[in-house]
Formats: sequence, C-alpha cells, structure tokens
Amino acid sequence: MDKLLISGPCILKGEVAISSAKNATLPILCASILSPHAIHFDSLPELADVKTITKILQSLGVASSTEKNITTFDASNITSQHADYSLVKTMRASVLVLGPLLARFKTASVSLPGGCAIGARPVDIHLLGMEKLGAKIEIENGYIKASTEGLKGAHIVLPFPSVGATENIMMAAVLAEGTTVLENAAREPEIDDLADFLIAQGAKISGHGTSTITIQGIQLAEIKPLSSPYRVIGDRIEAATFIIAALMTGGDVVVKGFNPVHLSFVLDILKEMNAKLEIGNDFVHVKPSKNLKGAQIETAPFPGFPTDVQAQMMALMSIVDGGSVVTESIFENRFMHVPEMARMGTKIALKASSAFIEGVKELSAAPVMCTDLRASAALVLCSLVANGESEIQRVYHLDRGYEKIDEKLTNLGATIKRVKG
Repeated sequence: MDKLLISGPCILKGEVAISSAKNATLPILCASILSPHAIHFDSLPELADVKTITKILQSLGVASSTEKNITTFDASNITSQHADYSLVKTMRASVLVLGPLLARFKTASVSLPGGCAIGARPVDIHLLGMEKLGAKIEIENGYIKASTEGLKGAHIVLPFPSVGATENIMMAAVLAEGTTVLENAAREPEIDDLADFLIAQGAKISGHGTSTITIQGIQLAEIKPLSSPYRVIGDRIEAATFIIAALMTGGDVVVKGFNPVHLSFVLDILKEMNAKLEIGNDFVHVKPSKNLKGAQIETAPFPGFPTDVQAQMMALMSIVDGGSVVTESIFENRFMHVPEMARMGTKIALKASSAFIEGVKELSAAPVMCTDLRASAALVLCSLVANGESEIQRVYHLDRGYEKIDEKLTNLGATIKRVKG
C-alpha cells in the first residue's frame, strides 16, 4: 500500500486548479447506461472511484476509451445487467447503476455495495423509490434483484433527502411512462449537474435544486446525442480541503475551477472564524489570516454544512484560538479520524454525536493511518502544520476522491513524498 511522507510545517502559496467533482462524476457515468449513443466527457478526474465505476460499466458491456483529455462511453451494446460483488464491494456509489439498468432493460442484478466504513448508509430509500415506480425487488444472496414490466411515473416522498436515492430514482424515472414527482429530494449541486446532463440529452426534468423534482418520462428513441463533450462541475469538497489547507498554513492560495456558491455555508463559517477570503465567480483567494478562532457547526444536507468537510474543518479547529463544537448529524461513525489526530497532539473530546475541540498552538508529526476518504484529508492537513515528518498510511482511501493531491500540494510548496507499497 502507498503511503505519504509529509514534512511540516509549511506555508502554501500559489494557485491550484480543482478537478471535476467525484460525487457528480460517478452518477453521471452511471447515467450513460440510459443512452444508445456514444457520450464524450472532458477531463474526467483520475480517481480510484472513477476507475472502479468504469470497470463496472465495462463489465456490463459499456465500451470506453480515452484520447488525451476526452473519455468516451458507449452503452449502445450492453450485454449484461449484472453488477458483480467483486467490483461493487469497494464503492457505495456503484448502486447507482440500478436505476438506469432497470429503466432501460427492465431488469437488474446489483450487489449490495461497500465503501467507506463511516456508518450505516442503507439502500432502502433507493429500493423504496424503485418499487414506487413499479419494480419488483428481492434481496437474494447479497444481491439486489429488480425486475419490471415497465416503470411508471409515481409520486414519491423520500423519508430523508438522500443524495444517492434522489439520483437513482431520477435516472430511472427518465424512461418511465408518465410523470414522476419526487418530494423531499436532495438539493446538492451534484444532483443539479446530473439533471443538466440528462436534460442535454432530451430528458424532461424540472425543479432540480429544490426539494421537489418533476420528471416527465420519455422514450429511449427520444434520447439524443450530446452536441459536445460534457464537463462535470468542479469538486466543492476538494476546493474546501485546499481552502482549509491554505488557512491552516497561513498561506496565500487561489483555489480555482469551481463554483463558490456550492460552498456558501462553509465559506460563511470560515469568515466567522476570521478567515480572509476573496470570492469570485469561479475561485476563492485565501489570504494570510491571523487570529483564527473557533466555531460551532452541525452537518446537514445541502445547503447546510456538508458532512464531507467535517473532518477537514476539525483539523483547522484544532489549531485556532479557543474552543469549537462539531456535531455530526448525517453519519453515526464519522469521527474515526479523531484518535489518529490525537497522535499528533490535537485535543478533542467526543460525546455522543458531538466533538469538543480545544485549539492548540502546534502539532507534532506522527505515523497515522487513514480510515476513510475525508478522514485521510484531515490527516494530510494536520501533517502540513505538524513539526517533523508524518507518515500517512493507507492512502488508497485518499486516492478514491482526490486527484493527485500530493502533486498539487507540492506545487503549492508542501514537502511530500509518496512511497509506493
């Protein structure tokens, strides 16, 4: 397994370009199943999760190829509707092939998914939506087996605004007969991007970005080819990570290539903490900020504070003046980074779903182990400001969601060495 050796402290300076969003790329690639035409994508991120979803699609018969920065997916000759455990087990988002397969081929067999061990993330809401659309669902030998004589539009109220369920149901409803109204839908920017991608091919979707999405079903023959390669939105979580890295190191960094509106809640909290930020249409300029102070946050569905930035924010709070409180309301097991951060000198006390953080003046380097994707980022951030060389193990978690993060940080002035394992 690869590991990172990071020497600190450092001061980051320069510009960093944000990659296309992992959490938008994965459902959009799954949505390529709905099209009988070849689809071209501009600058897909080089991530482990993107490689995994590509392998899953290829196992179904989707052809894919890459030339320079353009990647093509062609689902015109799909040969299988079975997504095998050997591929699905590593990534939760792989369940997103269920809706498109069911809509286009009326059958699907998808292994129950895996992914980061950050708590229960049941697919029950996904299956509820498919059943409302007229699918028969059975769980057999670890597989979701779905079939239908033809999906039909329905009025669906989600018990929780699940991002994945919203995406899966929206994709399935594109080829369902009639109109689907999806209430209590998730409002994340990645869902907007998926809707825009589908609309560009002829889908009839409205209300995305609100809690009520309406999908008027169309026929497969009405799906049209894209007029140009599709570019997925910039990764707001990666952007937040680099913004926080700049603040922690007292740096001067321009983080570009994403929409700051997608991070409004995070940026507002950072301003309350005395961060000096210049916000443009597609960039945030982080200026050297002194006297940063603690804050209180609670994770929530968009437009609230994203759970995917919680660990990184805790890293920042660990070195600012005063105390902070972080309450995790999305996942019940997302403080696994805390014991590892404690090895570097952080002072964090856990009680139920809240973390109480006391800022310290400095951190010390230590060997630490990644436990999930965002926890990995938090450990990297702490290592940038810790005295000495930190060894970060199991960085395959990091590679699932950050494209060349070691190279990008090195270009900003960090001292990082990747040791191949």
